[in-house]
Amino acid sequence: MDPKIEAGWKFALKDAFTADSFSELRSFLVKEKKSGEVIFPPGPQIFAAFEHTPFDRIKVVILGQDPYHGPGQAHGLSFSVTPGTAFPPSLLNIFKEVRSDLGYPIPSTGSLIPWADQGVLLLNATLTVRAGQAGSHQGKGWETFTDSVIRTISEKKSGIVFILWGKFAQAKEVLIDTTKHYILKSPHPSPFSADRGFFGSKPFSRTNEILIRDGKTPINWQLP
Repeated sequence: MDPKIEAGWKFALKDAFTADSFSELRSFLVKEKKSGEVIFPPGPQIFAAFEHTPFDRIKVVILGQDPYHGPGQAHGLSFSVTPGTAFPPSLLNIFKEVRSDLGYPIPSTGSLIPWADQGVLLLNATLTVRAGQAGSHQGKGWETFTDSVIRTISEKKSGIVFILWGKFAQAKEVLIDTTKHYILKSPHPSPFSADRGFFGSKPFSRTNEILIRDGKTPINWQLP
C-alpha cells in the first residue's frame, strides 16, 4: 500500500505516514492480499476521500466507522456507494433527512462525490475491510491514522463543521478543539437509531447556516 494522496494531505500527514503504526498497517494489508482475501474498497480508492477533498478545501467533516463490506459498494468515502448501487439503510435515511431538512428529492445515485468535491471530507475511521466481514480491519492501525487526520485538521484549521452521528463518531470529539471548530451531534442514521433523534436534526441546513455566517460558500447538498 503506497498512499498516493493529494499533496496538501501528504504534507500535513507526513508524521502519520512515517509512524511505526502505519508501517505495521501496511504489512497487515500486504499479508491480507497475499493470503487471497478480497479487500474493499479497491486499492486505488482507499484514500479517495483525501483526493476529492484537498486539505486546503475542507469545510465539513462527516465521520463514519467502516467501509461497506459488500461487492461494488465502498469506494473510499464514508456512507457513499458507487453509482448504480442500492442504497444501504443508513444512506437512505441520510437522504430522507436531506429531503426533510432542505426539500430535495431522494437522489438517483448513492455516490456522495459531489459533496466531497465541495469540501465535505467523508472520513471512515477504518479505511479498509475484508469482503463480507464487517469490522474485520478494526484494531489494525487505521484508527491511529485516522485519529491523526482528525487531530491534524483540528490543529491546523479553524471553523470546520464536524458532523458526528452516533456514539462512535461522538467519541472522536476529544480530538477536536471545540473552541475553534463547530460540532453537530445526533444519533446515527442507522435504522436502529434514526428515529431517536437523527430524523429532524437538520444537520445540512445547520451546517450551511454556519458556513454562511463565516463567509464561506454553503454546500449544495442536492444530488442528481
